[in-house]
This record gives sequence, structure tokens and C-alpha cells, in this order.
Amino acid sequence: MSMTRSTTVRAGLAQRARVVLLAADGVSNTAICEQVGLSRPKVIAWRQRYERSGIPGLNDAERSGRPRRIDHAKIVTETLKPPPKKLGVTHWSSRLLAARLGIGNATVARAWRDYGVQPWRSETFRFSTDPQLVAKVTDVVGLYLAPPQNAIVLSIDEKSQIQALDRTQKMLPMQPGFPERRTHDYVRHGTSTLFAALEVATGKVTAACKPRHRHQEFLAFLKQVARAYPADVDEQGQPIELHLIMDNYATHKRVEVRDWLAANPRIKVHFTPTSGSWMNLVEVWFGIIERQAIHRGTFGSVQDLNAKIRAFIDGWNDRCHPFVWTKTADEILKKANRHPISETAH
Repeated sequence: MSMTRSTTVRAGLAQRARVVLLAADGVSNTAICEQVGLSRPKVIAWRQRYERSGIPGLNDAERSGRPRRIDHAKIVTETLKPPPKKLGVTHWSSRLLAARLGIGNATVARAWRDYGVQPWRSETFRFSTDPQLVAKVTDVVGLYLAPPQNAIVLSIDEKSQIQALDRTQKMLPMQPGFPERRTHDYVRHGTSTLFAALEVATGKVTAACKPRHRHQEFLAFLKQVARAYPADVDEQGQPIELHLIMDNYATHKRVEVRDWLAANPRIKVHFTPTSGSWMNLVEVWFGIIERQAIHRGTFGSVQDLNAKIRAFIDGWNDRCHPFVWTKTADEILKKANRHPISETAH
């Protein structure tokens, strides 16, 4: 019975197991044919093989024909070697490798498929060299999973160089059988920078569109955030702190920014590790606005772009939801699998 329900058993084997189970229940061969989609001779043949050999009899028999003459392991071994410099390529294609080995490219493709080798794919990775990696990961994740009492946690960052792109022709709207269509060419009307502060507990966003991306604009946005969350006190008379999570961009550490933060002690700053800006939850929200409002939008000017961004933010705040962090600091650090590094200055 388990073979017919398993998601890892091959479909053919599950089908044969159904034949045996139905036969054991007294179902006729004709009815079995209708239920499993096999011809009557095949139903009879699989019943006979089960009677002779039991469960092993349901497996495929060895195929006839000559044995394989080409060793797939050797093909994969050659694949893992870099192509000769004279070819001028960065990786093997099935046809290039087949020509070098004197075999068919379909044979190379089968070997790659058997061993799970995909030379055409490439992925990127980056290790954080921050000597305070463990402390920063623990600090940021702790704010997400267990925020302090009498505090609001905000994830802050900026999305720079958002282009106001307009199409050369009007968009053709979606119709039954046809997706939305637009011209490939476009006209640039300038850029804008979106500063955003995501309230982790609610998903509410405080944002501002600025023409440039400097510490002056960032400091002005911090002051806007401070006004949006005034220095209130809770029911016990304790001040409500603002905890800001941001990355290590140079603008965030300018002396003017540091001086303003020092003059506003209720605002606490927490930096993500170097090369760890993905830990900033506002990046998730930037992905949402990119997909839902910017990527497919058409904008006749920067003012038009900014207006549509503000409209999206207003709509978002009406339907916002909390952003839930699920990974613990130990899980993140374990997956990074980093060796201990010295904090000695060189």
C-alpha cells in the first residue's frame, strides 16, 4: 500500500503495485485495466510476475542490447577540468566537449544528467570578513525575535538610482490569451532615491523620495522618522526607544549623522555585519515595491515616479502586515560554517 502513495517511488512501479492490490481485492482484469490505464495483456503479465517473484518481480528487468561502452564517469571527469585556453570559453558546452572526446553531444548530456553536473549554471557567494560577525548577527536577530520592552524596531535603508522610464509607445493591456505588452525601447527621465523605514512589528513604512543619495538626505530622513515616532512614554512612564537596523554604508556613519544620533539618545543604532545587508528586513519590502509598482511601471517624469511610489506606500500602509524573522542567530552562523578568525589588527 505504501508504494502506491509514496512520492518517491517511480510512477511505473506504483502503477504495478496498484494492479497487485486491486487483484488481491478480487477486481477483474478488465476493471483493473480501466482503473490503472494498462492493457489487459500487461495486467496479466504483471500479476504473473508478482506470483512468481513477489515485490521484486515488479521492478524493471535488465534491458536488452549491448552494454554501455562509454564511461560516464570519465565524461564528468573531463567536464570538471577547465577548457583549453585556445578555445577561449569559460566552461564546457555539450557540443564542445563531445567534439573533444569524439562522441555524441547527447551522450555528454546524458552523463551530465546522471551525475547532476550543470556547467552552464553559476552561482555567487560572499563571506563576511567582519570581525564582529557573531556579535552583530546575534544583536540584529535578537531585535527581530525578542525586541526589547518599550521599544520600536525599525529597519532602515535606501533604494537608490530608481529610474523614471517611459515607453516609446503606449502599453497594450492584458487580454484573454495575451499578456500585457510594451515596447522594448524606452526613454529615461532621471532617477530618484527612496529612503524607507520599516516597522518590523506592524509592517508600516515611513518613506521619503529624495533627488540625491548623500548623508544630508539620509540625516533629513532620520529626522523625519524621529518626528513620525515622537518621544512618547508608555503606561508606566518609561520612554519609548527607537532601535534602527541599518547596513554599513558610508553615508550611515558620517560624523554629522553620528553627532545627531548622540544628541538623540532614545534612538539606538544596530548595524548589520559587513556583506550582511540581506539581514535588513526592509530589503524584503524593497523587493515588493520593485515587483509590484516599479518594474512594470511607466513614468513620464521623476515627479510622476515619486507620486506613484507614494501612492504605493499609502496603499501598503493600509494593508501592511508584520514581517516575521524565522532564523535564529545560531542557525545563521552554523550555515555560514565560518572558521574562527583573529581579531588582531594588522
